[in-house]
Amino acid sequence: MVSSPHEAMHRIFQEHPDLFSRVSEVLGVDFGPPTSVTVLPTDRPTDLTEARPLERRVDTLLRLETEDDEPLLLAVEAQGKKDPDKPASWAYYASYLLTKYRLQPILLVVCQDRATAEWAARPVHFGPRQWPLLTLRPLVAGPHNMPVITDPAEARKDLALATLSAITHGRDPDIGAILKAVTTALQDAPDAVKNPIIEFISQGLGELPAAALWRKLVAVDLSFYKSPLFEEVRDEGRAQRAAEDVLAVLAERGIDVPEDARERISGCGDPEVLRRWLRRAVTAPAAEDIFVVD
Repeated sequence: MVSSPHEAMHRIFQEHPDLFSRVSEVLGVDFGPPTSVTVLPTDRPTDLTEARPLERRVDTLLRLETEDDEPLLLAVEAQGKKDPDKPASWAYYASYLLTKYRLQPILLVVCQDRATAEWAARPVHFGPRQWPLLTLRPLVAGPHNMPVITDPAEARKDLALATLSAITHGRDPDIGAILKAVTTALQDAPDAVKNPIIEFISQGLGELPAAALWRKLVAVDLSFYKSPLFEEVRDEGRAQRAAEDVLAVLAERGIDVPEDARERISGCGDPEVLRRWLRRAVTAPAAEDIFVVD
């Protein structure tokens, strides 16, 4: 199953394709800003399926036009862990794309942990050791080489790069300062700029502990922001307060609350259900009675 972090790490290049030129600059490779970008293909996106029952799909595929160089194909892969089968798949992507589009392909792999990033960056040789036939050398962006952006002014200059920085550094000890820099930079940004970035970071952090911090920063620093994430944060706040009210009423009445009942109340995220339990908590003879279905 494809995870939200996986999606965010490659789809940001569809929304901000000029980000590749900034990432490549950080990596010490000169790819100028594109003059035009096309997401390929349009009928079955990034489908590299063979005639045999074997399906291969690159995560994001872009055709980049530049002023000085010939067009190139940028394949972006999000990689969450080491996979010994991946280098062969990546080599297949490159040869397939070269054959199909007659354009030079380049592969960018985006990772969230250093060990995976360093593994992905190693050149892989195909063929006998006496005479290797092919060498795979992807560009790799990850916590080992993406900038740590903690200055709001720096984040404001390049919000797309700051977003990628936040996603790739999701496990970094400085993630709080990184996320704070982004919310500070976004405070004066128009909704058309602000909304997608907040959603990308929310998806990119997935279930990492930093995701909870991001949601709090969005609620506090961007309190007027309206989005699915904002609504989710608001509903979670309501649910937490309602759960606390249920437990407080039971405690005031001297009703013992077993641990499993306490966990069920505290873990409920539905404010409507909690309101029903709160009404029952006023008269229920036992904590378990608030859960009885009418």
